[in-house]
Amino acid sequence: MNRTRLADMGLLFVAFMWGCTFLIVQHAVRVLPPLAFNAIRFIGAALLLALIIAAFYRHEWKQLSWSMAGHAALLGLFLFLGYSFQTVGLLYTSTSNAGFITGLSVVIVPFLSFWLLKHRISRFTWISAFLAALGLYLLAFAGTRGFALNLGDALVFLCAIGFGLHVAYTGVFAPRYPALPLASLQMLVVGVLSAAGSLLFERSTSWSETAGQLMQPEVWLALLVSIGPTSAFAFWIQTVAQKFTSPSRVAVIFAMEPVFAAATGVLFGGEQLGLAAGLGCLCILGGMLLAELKSAG
Repeated sequence: MNRTRLADMGLLFVAFMWGCTFLIVQHAVRVLPPLAFNAIRFIGAALLLALIIAAFYRHEWKQLSWSMAGHAALLGLFLFLGYSFQTVGLLYTSTSNAGFITGLSVVIVPFLSFWLLKHRISRFTWISAFLAALGLYLLAFAGTRGFALNLGDALVFLCAIGFGLHVAYTGVFAPRYPALPLASLQMLVVGVLSAAGSLLFERSTSWSETAGQLMQPEVWLALLVSIGPTSAFAFWIQTVAQKFTSPSRVAVIFAMEPVFAAATGVLFGGEQLGLAAGLGCLCILGGMLLAELKSAG
């Protein structure tokens, strides 16, 4: 198995983890404010990766430089903007709109990849991206009246740009630096910026209230899952994988996240998946398979 195929499988596993834990995190942020949750989540992930480096990859810290720190900070800023705009946008728009617009990064990334890496945008890339975008639309708006613009959608579109920039620039920086320090530093930046945002915009929650919220089972369970599998290890895998695959393929593979989230909702949340939503899942899967078959060809 070549490195590109192995990288794609790792990224698909990341999308699987994010999709399968969506319900857990969704329940937690109804109790603990989202920025406070992300502050604990990403600072915890940064510390976990730092401990792994100290225990097993100590030599990688010797490669730390101002250049790496600056590029990791830029990646962390893009990731923070993605999560923050999504969180604020959800106050003004529907979950369906937010899910679809966030997923539009699958179309944004090829443009960014062409601009940053000079990757040619082939017809297969476009077909894969638009199949995934069509699938996201069907999955998001199945059983509804369709897409209707509102104030929050502009904020969520900025979220999609933030996530798109993160994927595209990870493709630029990942080949230059060791994956663990690069991932750890960007997690730290997201955590610190989230903590600052929480102090500024979530002041109504006192420290005693926050401590009480942290003791609730749905919160600490979600933090355990988020700090380890879906943050520290997920972004470590992404950073390693993007040494061997293109940002456009990453975006198409990550479009599988809502498919896994929908499957989790059906299996564990008592939700029902209609015909349009099922067709949407097939479109996303088709887009991913087309990208894989093009790679194998």
